[in-house]
Amino acid sequence: MKTIPLFKVAMNSQVDEFLSETLHSGFIGEGPRVKEFENLLRKQFNNHQCLSLNSGTGGLRLAIELIATKNRGNGRHKVITSPLSCFATVAPILTSRYDIVWADIQKDSLNIDPESIKEKIDEETFAILFVHWGGYPADLTEIKEIANSYNVPIIEDAAHTFKSTYRNSVIGDCHYSEYCMVSFQAIKFLTVGDGGALFVKDEEDYERGKLLRWFGINRDSPRIDMRCTEDIVQAGFKFQMNDIAASIGIKNLELVDQNLLKTKRNVEKYKEALKDVPGITLLQNKADRTSSNWIFTILVEDVIGFARVMGEAGIMVSKVHSRIDTHSCVQKYKTDFLPNLTEVDDKRICIPGGWWVTEEDREYIIDSIKKGW
Repeated sequence: MKTIPLFKVAMNSQVDEFLSETLHSGFIGEGPRVKEFENLLRKQFNNHQCLSLNSGTGGLRLAIELIATKNRGNGRHKVITSPLSCFATVAPILTSRYDIVWADIQKDSLNIDPESIKEKIDEETFAILFVHWGGYPADLTEIKEIANSYNVPIIEDAAHTFKSTYRNSVIGDCHYSEYCMVSFQAIKFLTVGDGGALFVKDEEDYERGKLLRWFGINRDSPRIDMRCTEDIVQAGFKFQMNDIAASIGIKNLELVDQNLLKTKRNVEKYKEALKDVPGITLLQNKADRTSSNWIFTILVEDVIGFARVMGEAGIMVSKVHSRIDTHSCVQKYKTDFLPNLTEVDDKRICIPGGWWVTEEDREYIIDSIKKGW
């Protein structure tokens, strides 16, 4: 029986020759391919201040460090975030030694709830960090208004998005935030094998970010003896992208638009076909934003029965991410007052909707769902 996967790696068949040129060029670290890739990303996201990195998680960690550099000593130590995400969203908060404050989600979008942020924010809030679930943008206008009232920076975790838009602003241009991380991990719309980028609003952050992503050393400054004479003012990380990853990204970028379009068509068909199916609730779909549709989530009554029937039909389904406030390492931040998440957590499930899902696959999935579970 054929299995329809929930995820698939998008790799350009033309990447081999291009990558081989890089591998045998004598330069595989951060070099000309990285610069070329960054220039392409700047155009895609309408933001010149692009820092390519070796992971999206590194981008979140770098954003936190950039904020800390400005705010060090002011006593702010709480980061408001959502427990519905990959653990990679909160790992940088914990490793940076900041405290987590859990905000609830919206039941109809699964994104962080601005009303919950408003209840949790105070003078000790260091940042607001949240994912755009499935690639569908959160309520950025409302979140920005709340953040501004306390002078708190916003970090967007755009790991699920690629070219999603909110009120004609592309996620990544930092119109509504100070920092936006984009992921190029293996199963994202654009993969470099593993990698990411941090887009920033402020030019000072951009210049400092270039230093901090590589130990604190300015790779572009003139020097007599390679880099050993460079004075390091602030110690940094080893987060830079290399030319091998960038080469893969350059070629894979050629596929992104067509893959986004194929995915959009699948999701539109699902929304039309499943809107009146008993036991299924579709998520929010506001006209002022567009989703990348990286994952297509539905709310299902008897999700265990649904998953069993789909598995028997060879259709891979999953919650993708379980709530992360249940892990042992975050129990000190546990709260029982997340009613929206509690209500929908046992109903949500994701079905295959990506670019690899053919028209035949899509109709098979729809028919399988309509038969019941």
